[in-house]
Parts: sequence; C-alpha cells; structure tokens
Amino acid sequence: MRALLLLVFLTLLGGPVHAAPEARLWPFWDRHDPASARTVDHGPWAGFLAGYVREGDDGVNRVAYREVTDGGRASLERYVDGLVALPIRSYPRAEQMAYWANLYNALTVLVVLEHYPVDSIRDIDISPGLFSDGPWGRKLVRVEGQELSLDDIEHRILRPIWRDPRIHYAVNCASIGCPDLRTEPFRASDLDAQLDAAAEDYVNDPRGVSLQGGELVVSSIYDWFEADFGGSEAGVIR
Repeated sequence: MRALLLLVFLTLLGGPVHAAPEARLWPFWDRHDPASARTVDHGPWAGFLAGYVREGDDGVNRVAYREVTDGGRASLERYVDGLVALPIRSYPRAEQMAYWANLYNALTVLVVLEHYPVDSIRDIDISPGLFSDGPWGRKLVRVEGQELSLDDIEHRILRPIWRDPRIHYAVNCASIGCPDLRTEPFRASDLDAQLDAAAEDYVNDPRGVSLQGGELVVSSIYDWFEADFGGSEAGVIR
C-alpha cells in the first residue's frame, strides 16, 4: 500500500509559496525536571473551550467569538496570566508540552478577541517589521523573564525540543484550513492519545488530505513544514 501511495502524484493546496520559520532551539527553554510531580491546572481553558468552541455542520470546530462574554474573556485572561507566572522549566516534559500548546492556543484566541471583528488573523498586523504579516511575531507574554511571541513558542520551543510532527495538529492558527482547535485542553496524562486523535482527525478531513482525480491533495502545512514530516514528499506520504 505504501509503495502504491508513493506512485500517486503529490500536489499541494493553497496559494503562494510560504517560507515557514525554521525550528531553532532557544536553549533557555531546554530544561525540565523529570522527577517533578508538578502539574498545571488547565480547568479554566477547559471551561472556555466547552463554552465557546462549536462544531459546524461541515464538521469544523469554530470559536463563537461574538458570544464570548466579558466574564468569559476575563476568565481566559486570568488563565493565561496564571500560566505565564509558572516556573515552567521546573516541570516534567509532558506537562511542559501540554502547557506550551495550550498557552499558544489561548493566546491566539485572545489576540483574535482583542481585534474582533476581523476577516482573517492575517489582518491583525501587529508583528514587528515592515513586511510582517499577522500577529505571530509580536511579543505577547513574559515567562520566566523571557518575552515570547507565538512564533517563539512554536518554532523555538515546541518544534525543536520535541521534534514531533503532531505539534502541527496541536497549535491552532485560527484559520479554516488549519487543524481544529480541540474542545478540550491538552493534558500531560492524555497527551499522546490527544495528539494522535488530532492528527487522525485532520488527515481524514479534506482540509488535510484528499484524493481528487487520482491526485493526492494535501494541506500546505505539509509543504511549509516538510522538514518535520520526513523531509521529502515521500516522507510526507509515509
């Protein structure tokens, strides 16, 4: 079956070529305590997701931004404030991975809320630089004395430390073509199963992978981050 798939022509959805940031380790964050029993409380994020993430008729999860109350937003802000106050480098690896994925997603929702209504997250041009696009380069929080952007969390912490392509199914870019924002937080105790489920959901959705007229059509995510999926088209297919 794999050999047969390799014969299928691989084409890509999406518009222009996108140069994705490289995974470059920020050494400060490459520290953890495997003996630690510390855990992170993601209860407030669970409440927000349960209250405002809805599955549409097309099966795609969306945030009901218009319905978010002042109390809902305040709860989300307190959750983020609580996360960034933690000495996360003293936690075990699984807790750290869930922490960073949830922080990334919660920050993304907050950024959209702060600029709502907005047609596209790319229209939130708050990143530094004349030709910057979207919010991903803006320093949004300070954790253990370090200012962090969404790009920092994804490309300088999550990707280089864990080297797990399932990260791309975990962090949400607030775009219809991206993997869904899950209706539950990532938790260290269930992390492996949650990442597998997120990956399986996306590759079985036409936004991720489809067969069209004998061609295997995949999301641009597999082009932009080909290095994380085996470094070649054959690697992506495997």
